[in-house]
Amino acid sequence: MALALWEGGTRKNIRHLIPDARLIAIADNDVERARQVAAELEIEHHYNSVDALVERKDIQAVAVVTPAKFHGTAIKACSRAGKDIFCEKPLTLTVEEADEVLSVTARAGVRLQPGHVRRYDPSHVRAKKRIEAGEIGDPVIFKSLARDTAPPQVSYMQSGVNGMFLQYSTVHEFDLGRWMMSDEIAEHHAYGAVLVFPEAAQFNDIDTALVNMKFSRGSLGAVENYMQSSYGYDIRTEIVGSKGTIMLGYLQQTPEVILTASGARTDVVDHFLVRFADGYLDEMRDFVRSILVDRDLKVDGFDGRQAVAAAAAAERSWREGRPVTVQNIARPAKA
Repeated sequence: MALALWEGGTRKNIRHLIPDARLIAIADNDVERARQVAAELEIEHHYNSVDALVERKDIQAVAVVTPAKFHGTAIKACSRAGKDIFCEKPLTLTVEEADEVLSVTARAGVRLQPGHVRRYDPSHVRAKKRIEAGEIGDPVIFKSLARDTAPPQVSYMQSGVNGMFLQYSTVHEFDLGRWMMSDEIAEHHAYGAVLVFPEAAQFNDIDTALVNMKFSRGSLGAVENYMQSSYGYDIRTEIVGSKGTIMLGYLQQTPEVILTASGARTDVVDHFLVRFADGYLDEMRDFVRSILVDRDLKVDGFDGRQAVAAAAAAERSWREGRPVTVQNIARPAKA
């Protein structure tokens, strides 16, 4: 499959680890950066806009991995050109633009997969299969914890193109909850604070969030998202069922503990690209296979839209100090 890339870190996976995909071109608004990346990847073509990129007839699909503010514009440009699309999360920064994206891609007849990598992480995939097999009975409580090692650079927030904390970070947990519980999130009661990264307040954002949630069939959930663990990248999930519980997550990168007179010492996972390396590769492999054999996507634009709506409701809840209903929609019928 011929594939192009607009910015981003998935380029090495596509170029070197997915033989069914052939990376044709790369684009970046900074044309010099595009040229450098193209040279690094040993590909011939580079462009300074997605519009120029999608004019190529030999490109079948585009991976959009820009800052979130530009996702909608890129998706619409790819749709007009008839290209299938992989787009990193969040799909968009507003529910209104997410709805527009769904409409545009449907009219164009192109496929759209959002990059919700937890759905491809091997431990989460195994847990989902166990739930579907009935091993823990009916899932009744969803709990998720996400702690980054350290806050992002101030410039990440200052740029204004990446979205707010609940949009660019906690959105992972919202999509994971929908998937693990096989249900829509109906309501959020969210709490947010600036506790460890005072610079966040300059941009009207937060560094710590606790979100309680209700699902549409009555089950419950709770999410913690924290910007500064200091000890490592910490991702844990628990699904409580009527007949049992599944707990997943780990901190150690290697099964090694050093014991000395001064105490015990072990390594920890230090970065999301380390923790979810297999997931990032598997999700792109699956996208490529789905396009090549013309099958339904496992994760589609509707899933991305619902996660955006969940993040928007959580954002509104913590700012207004009250529970907020999520603006869900029914899955669109297939054409």
